[in-house]
Amino acid sequence: MTAKRNMMHGSAIALSLILCHLCPATAQKPWSLRDCCDYAVAHNISVKQRQVAVEKQSLVLSTARNSRLPDLNGSIGENLSFGRGLTADNVYTNKNTSNTSFSLQTTVPLFTGFQIPENIRLSRLNLEAVTQDLEKAKNDIRMQVAQAYVQILYDKEMAAVAHRQVSIDSMQVVRLEAFFHNGKASEAEVARQRATMAASQTTATQADNRLRLGLLTLSQLLELPSPEGFDVVVPTIAERQYGILPHPDAIYAEALACKPEIQSQELRLRGADHSINIARAGHYPKLNFNAGLGTNYYKTSGVEASNFGEQLKNNFSQFIGISLNVPIFNRFSVRNNIRSAKADKDNQQLALDNAKKTLYKEIQQVYYNALNADAKEQSSQQAQVSSHTAFELTKAKYENGKATLTEFNEAKNTWLKAESDLVQARYENLYQHALIDFYRGRELTF
Repeated sequence: MTAKRNMMHGSAIALSLILCHLCPATAQKPWSLRDCCDYAVAHNISVKQRQVAVEKQSLVLSTARNSRLPDLNGSIGENLSFGRGLTADNVYTNKNTSNTSFSLQTTVPLFTGFQIPENIRLSRLNLEAVTQDLEKAKNDIRMQVAQAYVQILYDKEMAAVAHRQVSIDSMQVVRLEAFFHNGKASEAEVARQRATMAASQTTATQADNRLRLGLLTLSQLLELPSPEGFDVVVPTIAERQYGILPHPDAIYAEALACKPEIQSQELRLRGADHSINIARAGHYPKLNFNAGLGTNYYKTSGVEASNFGEQLKNNFSQFIGISLNVPIFNRFSVRNNIRSAKADKDNQQLALDNAKKTLYKEIQQVYYNALNADAKEQSSQQAQVSSHTAFELTKAKYENGKATLTEFNEAKNTWLKAESDLVQARYENLYQHALIDFYRGRELTF
């Protein structure tokens, strides 16, 4: 009795430990696609790098705006002289002199050939461009997350199909073993069915491994420390109906107005015009306002001089002035700077054209993939219904002794393959239609 009580107590402890181990994993709520995308955008390193680039460009814009302000510089100097020198009496004597000076100066740009306002406009456009680059990085990580998410959904269904096959094969093994004991089945038939069940178990194990790797891939995209306890929400897709696909040209027209990779290139093209104007500013004169004040203290060894404070007061001076710098010949540097800026604009125009062509190619690819996915889902659904009907008929014939085990397994394998093909087609269709909406500027969701 005591031994039995100890055994029950030990079993309770073991069960408690197992539950404690499983609770953190099972208590975590499954992640939806939106949850995954939001988390990835908030934690992805590439996105964070783009955010830093935006912050740096905002500082560049601030510096450009502040270039209109006057500057202010102060200086203090101390000079010592030694050795022989000519005096006012026209004789050379050994004298030591010291000179202490203080000054404060400011310069205000009055006209810079429109360089400052053009630089501000360029910096503002560059800030908008890098902001669009940030949005592009967010969209890229969202698409990667969605692709990994769909792969997990597919792996889940494939694992379910594989385990269903194991269940069917297991029941057939039990059935054949009973027939064998009653003399209605041979030992060879039982052995073949056991081999079939073992192959099904291997397939199920491989499907489970693919699912675990898929969860690992997505968790790494999310920058999660571990995939333990991580799972995703499985959307309902069996009865989904998709509307008529818009033409690629219509999708492209919508994408041009909202895709950040196009917006950033267009902003940089506009900025190229300001870069040309900045280069042209080298032809214009520069006008500055200058002002300052200063004083100094001077002492010669052997000569009586006023004290420090009195000299600073007596030598105090102020000045204001205007300086005009007129470029006459600059070794053709301004001309070459203008030509270089124009070449940069031509190159930026090519970059914009290439981005548009790339976008259109992507939309065409997604469009035809969606068409194919629609057709594949419909044909897969018909094949699944037909193969399932054939399996049920073969199963009934087999159970009544009118079909062989080989025929039964062939019908089963055909049905389960059709199930797998249908699952793959449905998720592929779901993904391609989600991409169509995403290119049209809508949220990437299932």
